Amino acid sequence: MSAISDRFRRRAETFERRVAAVQTDQWPNRSPCGEWDARGVVDHIVSMHGYMLRPLDRTLSPAPSVQQDPLGAFRAARADVQALLDDPRFADLECDTPAGRMTFEQQVDQVVSDDLVMHGWDLARATGQDETMDPEDVDRLWGMIDAIPPDLMTKYRTPGAFGPGVEVFGPEVLVPEDAPLQDRLLGMIGRNPARHP
Repeated sequence: MSAISDRFRRRAETFERRVAAVQTDQWPNRSPCGEWDARGVVDHIVSMHGYMLRPLDRTLSPAPSVQQDPLGAFRAARADVQALLDDPRFADLECDTPAGRMTFEQQVDQVVSDDLVMHGWDLARATGQDETMDPEDVDRLWGMIDAIPPDLMTKYRTPGAFGPGVEVFGPEVLVPEDAPLQDRLLGMIGRNPARHP
C-alpha cells in the first residue's frame, strides 16, 4: 500500500465517523458550503468518489442512495475507491484529468482525499461535532494551497471555471494573521471559521 492509499484510508475513516455521528434530525441542517445541507455534503463526497472512477471507465458499485442511507452510501463509495488504490494495476494507471495527465492515485489524492478533510469540517460544523482537523492534514493542505499561483487561484474561485456548477473555493475570508493555521486555511478556501450557519 502507498502513502496515498494510507492517507485516503485515514481521512475516509474520519469522515465516516462524522457521517455516523449525525443525528436523524440534523440532516437538513445547513452547512457552510454553498446551498448544501448536511446530507448535501455527503452527497457531494459520494459523487466525487464516482467521478474519480470515470477515467478508469468504472462506476460506483450498487449501493443505497445518500437520501436513503448516507452512511451506507459513503461506505460503499469509499470501498470502491480504496480497492483501486490498493491495487497497483489501477493506482499507477495514468489517465487524463481536468488538471492534466496523472495517475489514478494522484488524482484521488489531489481531489477527493483533500475533499474529505475540507468537507469533513463542513459536516462537523453543520451538525455540531468536533471541527478539529488533523494537524498533519492542515499543514499539508496549507502548503499546497498557499503555493497556488494567483491567476490559478482566481480560476479556482470562479464559479463554473471547471464545469457547470463547479466552484472549487469560495471568496477568501480574512482571518487574523495570528489565528490558528486551521482557521487561516479555512479562510483561504472561503470558509468563515467564526460564523455558524
